[in-house]
Amino acid sequence: MGCNLCRPSATYADPPCKWSARPPDVVTGPAPVGGRVVLATNNAKKLAELRRLVAAEGPHIQVLGLADVPPYPEPAETERTFEGNALLKARACVTATGLPALADDSGLAVDVLNQMPGVRSARWAGPGASDEENNALLLRQLEDVPPTMRTARFVCAMALVLPDGTEHVRVGEMRGRLAVSPAGHNGFGYDPLFVAEGNTLTNGELEPPAKDAISHRGRAVRAILPVLVAELRRLEPVARSAGSAGRPLERG
Repeated sequence: MGCNLCRPSATYADPPCKWSARPPDVVTGPAPVGGRVVLATNNAKKLAELRRLVAAEGPHIQVLGLADVPPYPEPAETERTFEGNALLKARACVTATGLPALADDSGLAVDVLNQMPGVRSARWAGPGASDEENNALLLRQLEDVPPTMRTARFVCAMALVLPDGTEHVRVGEMRGRLAVSPAGHNGFGYDPLFVAEGNTLTNGELEPPAKDAISHRGRAVRAILPVLVAELRRLEPVARSAGSAGRPLERG
């Protein structure tokens, strides 16, 4: 099977894809000192989780958020796949900042709902819906579904786009089932409903390190981090040259 980027109507029963516009170099040792990357998200809880994951795996990488760069128009998530939306966001960030950009798109794929909410996970109950509203709608839709059929998976596509146009995508999944009522106050999104395979607690009841170890986003970050380190090394001479001639980013 090919990467979901190559198909117009992807499902998430396929194995996670590894897609790159250019093969990364082999990586050993620490990341370059001063390597910077922007995480293109305004979701405070997602940003905290992504920063925590990158910091744990690549402590020499300086992680910026959108609050650390001049504001720019963020693209509408118009693609039909997680991979496509992640690339949209990362490309827009690179164009606006001139810095390497990481962006993710993630969501919940419920088997009995034909892999929905999918790319509409954050807007399942409508534009601007809260996590609680999305969870409540999903529970109503699964009200008569027996426990054995409440299987689902979280999917995260992590895109890395470089200023020279190089692009990479990695996908992580976490399989499990949906509880009949929410439990726990950790995490965000559908975490209070989702029980990962092998667990009895919802993601909302897990401490952050325990969730990071098994989460779809953790897997995607760990898959793309060696690529990020290799690319920051490759770009380091260019960044030094530009830094000596340019000026630091300023907030608008």
